[in-house]
Amino acid sequence: MTRTNRQAIFHFAATFVVILGLVDRAFGQGDYERPPIDYLNAEVHDPCAILAKKLESGKVKLDYDETYGYLKSVLKELDVPLSSQTLVFSKTSLQLHRISPRRPRSLYFNDDVYVGYCQRGDVLEFASTDPHQGATFYTLSQSQEGEPKFVRDKGGCLSCHASTRTQNVPGFLVRSVFSDAAGRPKLGSGTFTTDHTSDFKDRWGGWYVTGNHGSMRHMGNTLCTGDETTFDRESGANESDLSDRFQTDSYLTPHSDIVALMVLEHQTQMHNAMIAANYETRQAIHQSNQMNELLNRPVGHVSESATRRIESSANRVLQYLLMCDEFQLTDAVSGSTSFAADFQAKGKKDSKGRSLRDLDLKTRLFKYPCSFLIHSASFDALPDEVRSLVLSKLTDILEGRDQSPQYAHLTPELRREILGILRDTKSDFRKAALASR
Repeated sequence: MTRTNRQAIFHFAATFVVILGLVDRAFGQGDYERPPIDYLNAEVHDPCAILAKKLESGKVKLDYDETYGYLKSVLKELDVPLSSQTLVFSKTSLQLHRISPRRPRSLYFNDDVYVGYCQRGDVLEFASTDPHQGATFYTLSQSQEGEPKFVRDKGGCLSCHASTRTQNVPGFLVRSVFSDAAGRPKLGSGTFTTDHTSDFKDRWGGWYVTGNHGSMRHMGNTLCTGDETTFDRESGANESDLSDRFQTDSYLTPHSDIVALMVLEHQTQMHNAMIAANYETRQAIHQSNQMNELLNRPVGHVSESATRRIESSANRVLQYLLMCDEFQLTDAVSGSTSFAADFQAKGKKDSKGRSLRDLDLKTRLFKYPCSFLIHSASFDALPDEVRSLVLSKLTDILEGRDQSPQYAHLTPELRREILGILRDTKSDFRKAALASR
């Protein structure tokens, strides 16, 4: 064998090993801990990180309350409405020893941040959305000693918040469980990760729920004294007063609004879909560039496999964005607080006064089945390769050129209405629509 042949074989073998490594990384767990994502080390600019810098600089000071610690002040600074309060009594989060049906954990949220509070808890818990890095997790001590400081999680939260339940990225989830009298989930009876596609009867196990929902039944407000076959959904239906279950005056409000829960479910997985597309696109381009260097391909060349990965990610975002496979309500839903009004008031309105935050609550969640999070920083931060593809495909769907079966729930009228809203309220959609003609 000549020296040239030996060198060629060696080069081929080395390249093959690298390719295998790239394939393994493309499908490996925890790939987000390495470049180009570098989840644990990259600088973040989520709402909690921004507030943390303001605290450090002295621009903001948190007020301490003898009953709630820093909760009230933090909610004010993060612009999180009290009407968003939901209550969970299952032991399925960090301070599980502080949680029970008699002492539920309260959760507050806006579009980009979630705040968890436990009575007598050592810390406040935060899950915050960075437009590029996705879910980031923090705690803030409830002790009055020393200055309040956000402490970022170094990976411990990812044991639950980075799995198939969160679309395999650091993300968010709403979990429904069969909870016993102490709040312990009966895992042998099954659990559900819920969103807008979930059957109503599988939602909110281990949660308190206030509001009306007619003849539909859910798992909330009820303890599991036997197993899933004897679980009584009737006992927790259409509840407006929780005071016989726990001391409601120990919380900022006595409610766990059903509409807030429905929006919460949708937006957690919508955020996950966007960050999954963000990660997948960045990884696909990064790995394609590595292969370009190995194979002496032109700089900027995007391989067919990378293109397929990006398109697949775009399709997943689109299907979630357009509420595909949404559970159809069979009765009207109404909340017990001002959450619905507060949520809708923040909508970007078109020239006809319509907004993607307009709620339906009769047969579906939103009046116009397109997620309000298309207006979020997370959507705008999607890499150009996938964001432009989503917008182009979305234009084809709304203008009627794409009649794929998964979008059959969008009637011609709904498509026109959503199209009108986006043309008036989202500038990059207008540009994409013009480019597709």
